[in-house]
Amino acid sequence: MADTEPVVLKVICTDAASQLIDTLQAKYGPVMFHQSGGCCDGSSPMCYPQGEFLLGEQDVKLGTIHGAPFYMSKAQYEYWMYTQLIIDVIPGRGGMFSLEGPEGLRFLTRSRVFTPEELRILDLS
Repeated sequence: MADTEPVVLKVICTDAASQLIDTLQAKYGPVMFHQSGGCCDGSSPMCYPQGEFLLGEQDVKLGTIHGAPFYMSKAQYEYWMYTQLIIDVIPGRGGMFSLEGPEGLRFLTRSRVFTPEELRILDLS
């Protein structure tokens, strides 16, 4: 059996986030995420029906969480590129434009710095 490099994901989610994504997809169909860069809703992962948030040329796809694509602006990604984003859920109101608001829960981004080995695999240079 051939040795293969382990996969290092730039964005992952907790079981609680997966469950909330399931709930939202049952109500709204396929969803997507965009990490807000601040302003009105702070810096939080925003959940939208797929196709209802217009991505720009400067948006970067970091991966998928529970089947939902996850994006952030290139400028913001340059600050976060050495960290793995962990999307979680906590009680409270989400961003006013994010789908989870009526659920009494909100998505939250946690992060951890990649290890030197993970950075080598990602080859961010």
